[in-house]
Amino acid sequence: MSRFCLLLAIIFSAVALLAQTDASRNPSPGPATSTQLPTSAASNKGATPAKAGSTQNNEDYDPLLDVPPLPKGKVTLIGGTVTGIDRVRDKLSLRAFGGKKMNVSFDERSHIYRDGAETTQLGIHKGDRVYVDTMLDGPRVFAKNIRVESQAGGADARGQVIAYDASRGELTLRDELSAQPVQFHVASNTVVRRNNQAGSLSELTPGSLVAVRFSPDVQNRDTVSQVSIYATPGSNFTFAGPITYLDLRLNKLAVANRTDNKTYEIDFDPATLGSERSSLQVGRDVTVVATFEPQGYKADKITVNGSSQ
Repeated sequence: MSRFCLLLAIIFSAVALLAQTDASRNPSPGPATSTQLPTSAASNKGATPAKAGSTQNNEDYDPLLDVPPLPKGKVTLIGGTVTGIDRVRDKLSLRAFGGKKMNVSFDERSHIYRDGAETTQLGIHKGDRVYVDTMLDGPRVFAKNIRVESQAGGADARGQVIAYDASRGELTLRDELSAQPVQFHVASNTVVRRNNQAGSLSELTPGSLVAVRFSPDVQNRDTVSQVSIYATPGSNFTFAGPITYLDLRLNKLAVANRTDNKTYEIDFDPATLGSERSSLQVGRDVTVVATFEPQGYKADKITVNGSSQ
């Protein structure tokens, strides 16, 4: 009897030892400890989305199934009228306001708006007036944003006056977007503004920088309702702000003017700079007194201010 009890005790001890060894090798899942949960939650809560081009995105990106990232580069605004749309090849044909014809591609990355509300390519129709933010995507012109304006109203164009025939009421501009000559009709009731004051049609001299608002409808095609004169040859201007571009070989600089938050390219004569030439650097704050000429702005005096941007 005592030997039998001793044998049972040995068996029970062996089973218990095997159970402990197996538990240590394969622990059963249980509730996470208090140090594990906050660490995981904090890492997820504080994590920022992976940036484009990161290792994680590169690993997840499928060139066959996923949409590629937007191309990098300069965005150019083009305005015009839709002459055709290919919904199979995702292409838009435009006649720019300057008369130039061009094709623009779009895809899932493009944002399309009709009268301010986001829509799809079905919201674009032949004959619509559109403004397109374009970028170069390899050999093609890609539309980052397409804004369709169907509401009644005028269209805008900017450029430099090539000629104005008062007897015929014809105004010819070199369009800012297309760099092509475009002709408008000036009526007797066309409003002329200069520096937010009433101006005169006689101020539309060749070389002047202007913006025109005209009717895009068929009945009053290219009839100007308002002309805003920004600069006429011989006008003096003062620009103040940081230098954003500088080319000492071509004697050109660009100033981000604080008055109107626009950037102006200005030519200068290095002989008139004197000691200021060595102080010209991108980022330096300057005051430039310039004269507008048909070829652009020409600096009469450049003063480098004490602070830098």
